[in-house]
Amino acid sequence: MQSQPAADSPVLLRKDGHAGRITLNRPRALNSLTHEMVRLVDEALGRWEHDDEVAVVVIEGAGERGLCAGGDIRFMRESALGDRSAARAFWWDEYRLNARIAAYPKPYVALMDGIVMGGGVGVSAHGGVRVVTERSRVAMPEVGIGFVPDVGGTWLLSRAPGELGTHLALTADAMGAGDALACGFADHYVPQARLADFAAALSTAGPADAVRDFAQAPPAGALTGQREWIDSCYAADTAEEIVRRLTDSGVPAAKEAAERILGHSPTAVKVTLRALRRARRLASLDEALEQEYRVSCAALAGPDLPEGVRAQVIDKDRRPRWSPSTLGAVEEADVERHFASVEKPSS
Repeated sequence: MQSQPAADSPVLLRKDGHAGRITLNRPRALNSLTHEMVRLVDEALGRWEHDDEVAVVVIEGAGERGLCAGGDIRFMRESALGDRSAARAFWWDEYRLNARIAAYPKPYVALMDGIVMGGGVGVSAHGGVRVVTERSRVAMPEVGIGFVPDVGGTWLLSRAPGELGTHLALTADAMGAGDALACGFADHYVPQARLADFAAALSTAGPADAVRDFAQAPPAGALTGQREWIDSCYAADTAEEIVRRLTDSGVPAAKEAAERILGHSPTAVKVTLRALRRARRLASLDEALEQEYRVSCAALAGPDLPEGVRAQVIDKDRRPRWSPSTLGAVEEADVERHFASVEKPSS
């Protein structure tokens, strides 16, 4: 019989009927991903892909707060202030895991209850069956720490209806269940009170049967009724013009969005916009992940990522000192350097 990881393992793995269950198990850190966790999940998927006893894989988060709040950003800051090799190796393996999930040959069910952000999106929103609840808060909030959406986030955001993805990326706003469904980050809505029963049903029933028995009509999204001003304002070619249109639109929600954008790293905002526009022209998730790896490595070498983590997580003063400090001061060459080729880690 296959040995099971200790109860204090950061990833719990077990077979339950014909379901292979993955539980991200760092609840005090909101199940933030470490390199070890990425490897454990990847190894489990590799084993279960060829295991006839496993017909479906289910991923969930331990604790009451959510599936996963993202990658371990304290670790990323430490790596950025060092030789940067640890973060590069982590991202390389994480992005390969994201690609594996998207191409997985067996049903991969993600229980996206509670907080699902950054790396949490990467291990859920590329799956084949993505379930949200009324508690779901799904986001790619990287610009708020001087970083850029990764884990295939630019692929998903660039394919959301109209300019909704651009709005979400540049403001770092979170989606509830209705918007996550509308924007292509989720497939089904199951009320949180029925989620445990839905998960249990997967041990004996196929995902289609479980969805039929437990999924319900989702609550209305907050963004779909605001497409007119969102599509108009975010269609601009530059971040400066987007902010101007938002500010001048006469729509209070648009002006608030402009203020949020101006509070984020100017470099990250401009690079994110460029990354989204380029991702629209890419042919596959794999190509988007390759682009994101280049962008992530470049951001790691800049000043804003460690500063953003300091302000939001270390000192918690919420007063990042971005460099440059304004959109207008970010030079085109600094944006373009994020898309330059980089050396891949040795296997």
